[in-house]
Amino acid sequence: MGKREQREQVFALLFRVEFNSPQDMPEQVKLFLENSEQLMNDKDADYITGRYEAITARMEELDQVIDERMEGWDVTRIGKVELTILRIGVYEILYDEDVPNSVAINEAVELAKKYGQESSGSFVNAILAKFVKQGE
Repeated sequence: MGKREQREQVFALLFRVEFNSPQDMPEQVKLFLENSEQLMNDKDADYITGRYEAITARMEELDQVIDERMEGWDVTRIGKVELTILRIGVYEILYDEDVPNSVAINEAVELAKKYGQESSGSFVNAILAKFVKQGE
């Protein structure tokens, strides 16, 4: 499984956070890995769950950073798809030195185009580009 597919699986797992309580998430992770349509080996599963855990551990901080970049909006008004994608993008920009900012933005935009609404790609691009431009 390539990085793009892994990122997509992280998105799918992280998206479940919006619909399940924190107490239910360990079971959701288990079900996700058992029922994944993607064929993944142990290395892929470890990467996906590790990235999921790293993002959820910093979710409050990520939401605050996203909230600060949006004028006239707050994270409670963003669609769940877009918010999940922004969390991944901001996490990669801030904490993953192996992913260049331009790649993090591009991959987030591609996820938004695939899973979001028609304008999701440009929305995600604008927020992440603003985030990078402001030097975070």
